[in-house]
Amino acid sequence: MGVTGVCSACKGFLSCFSLSSVRCDDDDEGHLLCQDGYVLQDRYEIVSTLGQGTFGKVVQCIDHQREGSRVALKIIKNVEKYKEAARLEINVLEKIKEKDPENKQLCVCMYGWFQYRGHMCISFELLSLSTFDFLKQNNYIPYTLEQVRHMAYQICSAVEFLHANRLTHTDLKPENVLFINSNFTTCYNTDKQCEEHVLKDTAVKVVDFGSATFDHEHHSTVVSTRHYRAPEVILELGWSQPCDVWSIGCILFEYYLGYTLFQAHDNREHLAMMERIQGPIPSRMIRKTRKQKYFSGGRLDWDKNSPTGRHITHTYKPLCKYLLRESEDHCQLFNLLEMMLEFEPERRLSSSSSLHHPFFSSLHDL
Repeated sequence: MGVTGVCSACKGFLSCFSLSSVRCDDDDEGHLLCQDGYVLQDRYEIVSTLGQGTFGKVVQCIDHQREGSRVALKIIKNVEKYKEAARLEINVLEKIKEKDPENKQLCVCMYGWFQYRGHMCISFELLSLSTFDFLKQNNYIPYTLEQVRHMAYQICSAVEFLHANRLTHTDLKPENVLFINSNFTTCYNTDKQCEEHVLKDTAVKVVDFGSATFDHEHHSTVVSTRHYRAPEVILELGWSQPCDVWSIGCILFEYYLGYTLFQAHDNREHLAMMERIQGPIPSRMIRKTRKQKYFSGGRLDWDKNSPTGRHITHTYKPLCKYLLRESEDHCQLFNLLEMMLEFEPERRLSSSSSLHHPFFSSLHDL
């Protein structure tokens, strides 16, 4: 297929450029270089770039075969390992679509995919800001408890659907939860002394299935982004669906307080933070792990008097100490977090059980 442009003078979908005049190549890292206004496959007119990462980039397009509706197009780098990852992601997305043909399970919907000049391209429904980007643009003012409740229920519902279909997402984080519409009103926050964005709608969907893994597939040793990584992953004890629930617990804490729970840079530091939050790592996990270098005498081996040790001791505290209010609703949230951040995956709350937690009872009554 050639690349075409949109001529604003005739306001139509015309072949205004020849291939030789269109700058649409790869950069040194394998990203597709293409300007806004160009069209892929005589169909997808690029409007803007939504984001770029190690995998490639995501652009907003007008889909001229879907009545001019807007879509998100994920353009994978022209690098074999990323293309292979894209093929695996497409397989997961096709299975999700097969199990959820009406797109009701709060996972982003894939419309289709194609190859273009060595790039795998995946077309998705167009969503809005991620829950992380909104938080960042809002000066890290935490979400309200009611917003946390609604978002939490949706995330747990989407993940329960995945788990019921023998899938583990493995990379749940605020960046991978997107608002369907992030429109907001503005008010002045007297405590923060700044303008605050107040969301009009907290409907969300889970995205990015590039690392999602079926139960029967090979399980990589390390999964999840550092801050949301479960202890069994760090200790290389094997992982399955419960690692997603740990990640959800970390996400909800971040929504509630406006900052990351585990701001760790290495495994030993991360485990020390976990112990400050949730108490000692269970001896059963310590005995089973191959990572004995982190332990001595059956206990975590770290120097409390080192600069990092003093920082953790002074900065981190038991989970319940982070409560902003002692009301029943706030206490219910922290009870849910305690159960999601259980060290042992076998004892951790399941995604299906989380939906029946008292924290969500008010949503069931609606």
